[in-house]
Order: sequence, then structure tokens, then C-alpha cells
Amino acid sequence: MGNREDLLAGARRCLMEKGYSGTTARDIATAAGTSLASIGYHFRSTKALLNAALVEAMEEWGQEIEQTLAAGPALGGTPAQRFEATWTRIIESFARLRPLWAIQFELIAQMDRLPELREAFAAANRQAKLGLAALFENLDPVADARKAMAVGAFYQALLGGMAAQWLVDPDEAPSAADLAEALRTITPGLATQ
Repeated sequence: MGNREDLLAGARRCLMEKGYSGTTARDIATAAGTSLASIGYHFRSTKALLNAALVEAMEEWGQEIEQTLAAGPALGGTPAQRFEATWTRIIESFARLRPLWAIQFELIAQMDRLPELREAFAAANRQAKLGLAALFENLDPVADARKAMAVGAFYQALLGGMAAQWLVDPDEAPSAADLAEALRTITPGLATQ
């Protein structure tokens, strides 16, 4: 690896261990085994390096979620059974991805002071909605973009809400079975209207 890749890897380690606002240039240089000057040379600023490392980590997270969903049992069973099996795998992934979820919530709280990250998060959110609609419901974002965005937004809200509950109190966060039961409870009336 070269200095640039070492810096990205060091920044990612620091993000996971110290969070976004707790990471300094010195922390990154130490973790990467490089000089402080190399940050400026390759990225111009510590924030630019942290942002690049965060985007890289979020892309990896998206790939891991996709692999998590693909690695599950065959898509047999009822829609409710598939929903529960999918959410079981997602909830299991929260433990592995806890630092990344914590960083995302940390950054959301600071979004007004980080306009470059707001733009990156907004773009990532749009892509995530389409990706979630395709993953969960096999919706083609080209064939029905409006429906894919709405369905993706629903799953994104559910995913973010579950992550928040899991970060705060994992012992009391809903299980996949709880989510499936809640969905069965609230949807019968919606289907007939």
C-alpha cells in the first residue's frame, strides 16, 4: 500500500475507534504510519481525508448489507416469513457495524456545520432508497422510480430507526419477529382502503 491507501485505512480505523469529531490528524498519521504532512499532500485537509474514509466505509457497509441479504435462506416461504428472515440477518449485522452506525448518527447531528457531508449523505440517501427497494422488494428503479423511491424510503426509515434503537438499548430493541408482528397488525386496514 502507498501513503494514500495507508492514510485511508488509518482514517477508517480511527473513525471506528474514536468517531468523526474525536479523530485528529495526529491520530490518523500514527494509525497510518505516515507523517502529518502526507495528509495535506494527498487530501489537502484532515476533514477531506475523514470524509473520503467515511464514504469508503459506507460503500463497504452497503455491500455488506447486500451480501447479508443475499446470503440468507432461499426466498421461499410467505412474504411475512421472508420479511422476518431478512430482518433477522440485518439485526445480526448491527453488532458488526455498530461503529459505523454510531458515526452516521454523530454526523447527522452535525450536518448543519458540514455542508460537504450533507451533500454526500443526500446523494447516498437517494442511492440507498433505490438499492433498498431493489433488495427488499425486487423493484426496478427505472421501471417505476416513484414507487421504488417511496418503498426504499420506507425501508430506509425502518433501517435507521432499528439502528437507533439497537445503538441505544439493544436488549429492548425489537426483534425481527416483533417487526413482522407489528407489520401484520398495521397493514390489514391499509390494504382495504
